[in-house]
Amino acid sequence: MAVIVNKRAILRPPTDSEDIYREAVTRAVAPCVERHPHLELWLDKRYTKPSLRHRLEKNVRAGIAGLPQQVVLLYQEDSRNQKGLQAVDHIAWAFYQKYERGDEGLSKICAVKVVVEELVSHHLW
Repeated sequence: MAVIVNKRAILRPPTDSEDIYREAVTRAVAPCVERHPHLELWLDKRYTKPSLRHRLEKNVRAGIAGLPQQVVLLYQEDSRNQKGLQAVDHIAWAFYQKYERGDEGLSKICAVKVVVEELVSHHLW
C-alpha cells in the first residue's frame, strides 16, 4: 500500500500537522485490513511520547472500525532495530523520488508489489 499526500493541495492545513501523517497511515492500513482481516502491523516508532503513539493507534483503529471481523495487532518499533521497517523506508524513498523529483526508476521496481497506490491531492481539511 502506498499513500502519497500532496501537501501543496491542502488548502487549510490542520492545526496539528501530524494529522496529515495519521490520515495517511489510516488510508494505508484500511485496504490492508480489507484484504487481511487478521493482521500484524509494524509502524516506525515516530513518536517518543506515548500519548502521540496512542493517538496514532486510536486514529487507525477509528479508520478501520467499520470493517468486519478484523483483528489488528499494531506495533510501533524503532526502524533502526527492525530490518523490515528499514526496507519500507527505502520503498518510501522510491515513491518520494517519483512524486517529488519525477524519477520513477526505483518505484517501478516496487510497482509489481504495490496493490494500492493512492495520491491524495484533494482537500482533506
